[in-house]
Amino acid sequence: MLTLYYKPTCPFCQRVIQMAENLKIELEMKDVSEDEAAHTELMEKGGKMQVPFLVDSEKGVSMYESGDIIEYIRENRLTTDNDNTESAKPKIHVGGSTCESCEG
Repeated sequence: MLTLYYKPTCPFCQRVIQMAENLKIELEMKDVSEDEAAHTELMEKGGKMQVPFLVDSEKGVSMYESGDIIEYIRENRLTTDNDNTESAKPKIHVGGSTCESCEG
């Protein structure tokens, strides 16, 4: 199970969420700005109040940084459709500029 600790107003969180939606990856979403228990969990699991924060409970992996999270999702959670890897890399743009998640 992938759990994403996030804030709805965070553009870096939105990049991760959009990537997961594009790849049809299910995330358990925990909004730390609205849920005190999620906030406490984030501090216990990650040690700092920073989002996005991803926890993969099946593999015992946790990480900060949207770029690292996106790369992890791409490498470990791609769908098993017959599509090639190139078509599975969505283009995500934040604020009108090309981000590191975009291939072109």
